[in-house]
Amino acid sequence: MTSGGSRLVIPLGVATGAALLTGLYTGLVGAPADAVQGEVQRIMYLHVPTVLSAYLAFTVVFVGSVGYLLTRREGWDILAHASAEIGVLFTALTIAAGAIWGKPTWGAWWTWDARITTTTILLLIYLGYLMLRAAVEDRARGARYAAVVGILGFLDIPVIHKSVEWWRTLHQPSSLARGAIDPVFQLPLMVNLAAFALLYAFLLAQRVGVGRLEAEILRRRLEE
Repeated sequence: MTSGGSRLVIPLGVATGAALLTGLYTGLVGAPADAVQGEVQRIMYLHVPTVLSAYLAFTVVFVGSVGYLLTRREGWDILAHASAEIGVLFTALTIAAGAIWGKPTWGAWWTWDARITTTTILLLIYLGYLMLRAAVEDRARGARYAAVVGILGFLDIPVIHKSVEWWRTLHQPSSLARGAIDPVFQLPLMVNLAAFALLYAFLLAQRVGVGRLEAEILRRRLEE
């Protein structure tokens, strides 16, 4: 990564850390317990931000994949690859947090709920995306194949979003989208949404930098 990029990453990291600490405090300490679910409802302040950050990450994968197929510019591929790794991390955290929330709420760690199932499919698609990249030795060919998977995988996101309307599901429709969250819960949730968006941006900047270094090392090896 360039020195200019490094100078931007440092304040971004500081802002991310401060936002995460603020979010943890407002969600775990400042906000009251839910009248129905009690303390377990606080997992919302992790569960919702991670899933929306995953959506953001896979949207960037989609844009980067389209950009690469149209231009064949390596930068688009590096961006898509980096964002896919982060999206997989956030999706796994989403499923784990949902299981922790589901056990006391529904009485089970896992159910074949439509939203849980389609979210798990999303995780598997992008795990396959990363495995495909690793399996294909030719970098350009692997990037093309992965770009197609990255675009097709993105189509699962609207399915996840609409799953609570299309099928019988334990999940309720999004209270955030319907504006049905009490302000006392909405404020800490919004703080955590901003914090995780910053975390995504920080991780993306770091991983893109690593991707550029990897590409440069590969080019030099090929020139030798």
